[in-house]
Amino acid sequence: MKRKKIKYCEPVPVRLSLRERDLIIDHAFLDPELADPIKIARIQSGKMTAKYSLDDIDILLGCLAAESNHTKNKKLKNEIDELFDRLNSLMGSYEEIEP
Repeated sequence: MKRKKIKYCEPVPVRLSLRERDLIIDHAFLDPELADPIKIARIQSGKMTAKYSLDDIDILLGCLAAESNHTKNKKLKNEIDELFDRLNSLMGSYEEIEP
């Protein structure tokens, strides 16, 4: 798979459903700074696009993994795992070019 080259720390668009946004805000042990792009993103047709650097996505993935590993709710775990997989694939589709 060919990866899109981006500048180091360049934000990339992360498209989320409202449910995915809620999963992140309500269940990920997230630094408030990482929640800001989600909270200010415009909603269009039930979807939203937030901008995150690959480093921020990596931190977000860690937060989602922690919640997935600690929840007892199987349905919630499955939803978080699906979001994790999608964000992990998104992250893998980019390659940062060092300055």
